[in-house]
Amino acid sequence: MLDELIHLPIVKSLHWSDETATQVFAKKLATQGLLGSAFIELHGDLGAGKTTFVRHLLRALGVEGRIKSPTYAVVEPYELADFNAWHFDFYRFLDPREAMDAGFRDIFSSLGLKLVEWPEKAAGALPTADLVIDIEALADESRQVSLKAQTRTGLALLRGSAP
Repeated sequence: MLDELIHLPIVKSLHWSDETATQVFAKKLATQGLLGSAFIELHGDLGAGKTTFVRHLLRALGVEGRIKSPTYAVVEPYELADFNAWHFDFYRFLDPREAMDAGFRDIFSSLGLKLVEWPEKAAGALPTADLVIDIEALADESRQVSLKAQTRTGLALLRGSAP
């Protein structure tokens, strides 16, 4: 069976030399059909480029107007042509239960794209992410990026979006 052949997680490394490379990756990821039902975790230090990546991805998906960081609002919802998307930022959470106390369980169990910055602040309260993106800012302003597929959806996204 296919499941026996796939040993998850599968990891791929990328190097984004500049913001244009981030945008190119986001545009390619936006073309993946399964994206509309994916949960993507974004890891990285402050200033690593998590929100920048999300902005490029949402633009590529057709979001117009201002794309705000959800640092204070915690979540920003987006109605897209084919599906809904939610951009979460759990940076200010002090306890993982805050994610569920805020009523996000329904969002995570529904169809739609879920993009989560600082998911470790809600550890144990979130389902397994399909794709984990870890962004590290380097001294030369470029980014070292690790992509980790944790589900079959994540594997399809990884295969379809990475060079």
